Amino acid sequence: MVDAVIPSSVNARLGEVTERVARRSQDSRARYLDRIADAARKQPVRQQLGCANQAHGFAACGPADKEMLREGEGANLAIVTAYNDMLSAHQPYERFPDLIRAAARAAGGVAQVAGGVPAMCDGVTQGEAGMELSLFSRDVIALSTAVALSHQTFDAVVYMGICDKIVPGLVIGALSFGHLPAVFIPSGPMTSGLPNDEKAKIRQLFAEGKVGRDALLEAESQSYHGPGTCTFYGTANTNQMMMEIMGLHLPGASFVNPNTPLRDALTTAAAERAMAITALGNDYVPVGRMLDERVFVNGIVGLHATGGSTNHTLHVVAMAAAAGIQLSWDDFSDLAEITPLLCRVYPNGKADVNHFHAAGGMGFIIRELLGDGLLHRDVETVWGGGLGAYTQEPALAADGALTWRDGARTSGDEAVLRGAAAPFQPTGGLRLLSGDLGRAVIKTSAIATERHIIEAPARVFHSQEELQAAFKAGDLKGDFVAVVRFQGPKANGMPELHKLMPPLGVLQDRGNKVALVTDGRLSGASGKVPAAIHVTPEAADGGPIALIRNGDMIRLDAVAGTLTVLVDPEVWAERAPTPADLSASHVGVGRELFASFRAAVGTADTGATIFAMQ
Repeated sequence: MVDAVIPSSVNARLGEVTERVARRSQDSRARYLDRIADAARKQPVRQQLGCANQAHGFAACGPADKEMLREGEGANLAIVTAYNDMLSAHQPYERFPDLIRAAARAAGGVAQVAGGVPAMCDGVTQGEAGMELSLFSRDVIALSTAVALSHQTFDAVVYMGICDKIVPGLVIGALSFGHLPAVFIPSGPMTSGLPNDEKAKIRQLFAEGKVGRDALLEAESQSYHGPGTCTFYGTANTNQMMMEIMGLHLPGASFVNPNTPLRDALTTAAAERAMAITALGNDYVPVGRMLDERVFVNGIVGLHATGGSTNHTLHVVAMAAAAGIQLSWDDFSDLAEITPLLCRVYPNGKADVNHFHAAGGMGFIIRELLGDGLLHRDVETVWGGGLGAYTQEPALAADGALTWRDGARTSGDEAVLRGAAAPFQPTGGLRLLSGDLGRAVIKTSAIATERHIIEAPARVFHSQEELQAAFKAGDLKGDFVAVVRFQGPKANGMPELHKLMPPLGVLQDRGNKVALVTDGRLSGASGKVPAAIHVTPEAADGGPIALIRNGDMIRLDAVAGTLTVLVDPEVWAERAPTPADLSASHVGVGRELFASFRAAVGTADTGATIFAMQ
């Protein structure tokens, strides 16, 4: 890839960034590709096992499956599933293994559930102690995937997962078995419920004490009301966008609702495709080779074009590292400068992902970005035919058969989805900030232009509960920058801090200039308040954010891309980091089991992962 010629149809800046990533990654990528090439097999891998090993692997199978695994040359398809029936997004997966097994048998092979991975819901754990396990769950999922596949009896894998840390964890795990083909199967979003802007209004009214808990619970229940992914454009749905634009889904599969004939047909087709691209046939597509530098650049462009989750400034870096590819936040920043914002989906607008899908969805986005030279077209995908095939969308024929047709060439609703010639804004929805407080990212796509620069005195807190208490006591007045620190991965696992948004939103709506600076996370639900997040180095790692005092003037400038403290340099140089008692975050709700994770975890800009893969 380093010496490859980027096609002239590709935007020159896109080509420059891609080449830069390839040069930076040359040695680590070569080592990775050598490793997965050594693991590839041209005959069923189960035949390399001893007789007792094989017998254990098919002991519970039915007679026909057992015979095929014992004597046949067909593929054995692994199912790695994040099914549980507590997560709305994952509950539909209960039915999928039977569909996949039937498709595998029809293709002359067998499918087995190789293992399950944990799947926690950030919506349930928001503001609770369990949220401090959320980011680490991604690496646990990667480890669980490796355990599931460690039996070395499979020829391809289908991965069933949707939500926040689950898909990135599955991708990292899949890349550790990068010689195996991998197809990711979504379950789709729940149908539309209470509009997201109405839900947000009720949350804010509750924060102000103007409505009670009964009204809040009713609004939340009307919004999150059935099987499927939550319909706002947070990390879960950003995952689905990214899996499609990176070629790991079937075209148009991301946002088809669960428990529909079309969704079932797509699930069956995904299993069929996984069986077709093993090393046993002539169309071998190992996932580790497929996910190259161009594919990850395509994923970042998709993130910017859709105003996706800030969590992916962590996840994409960690996923790429698992393939020997070294990404940096500078790559994100440079790609943001050339990528237009084409979507307005809540929290960046009023629409939900069902409206986005109906207006043209992923096929339209990919067509527009390809047409503007902002995606690499000639990449491998699980479907084949390069990324151009992903401008198509699935449909059912009169007889119920799955068919494909050209996707939308014009937007069905320009309040939700626009073409590259007339975007919502000329640059992507994420911005890199740097300065004497370190590095951070900010999601600008939901922030009014007049709030892109905030200069105000600091109010320092060591938890979101401290800030909420100050708000309820009426102690937060006037302009200020809330500094919420000791929320990074080494401190307490880097929880999301969504409960900061309603009070800060209230104060902003009262006419105050308000911003947030934190070494914690906000994810895809980052809203209208300017927020410099993922500050690194973090406070627990001796970062400058630990030096800030109440009253220090902070300047957050999303236009210039700077994050600075306006304190006399001599005064600043004499300060020592403020200590914090983090013991309460290190025990209870299983947190004591993750001490080794907190000790080993890397920085936010290197993916906040426990793995050292480069």
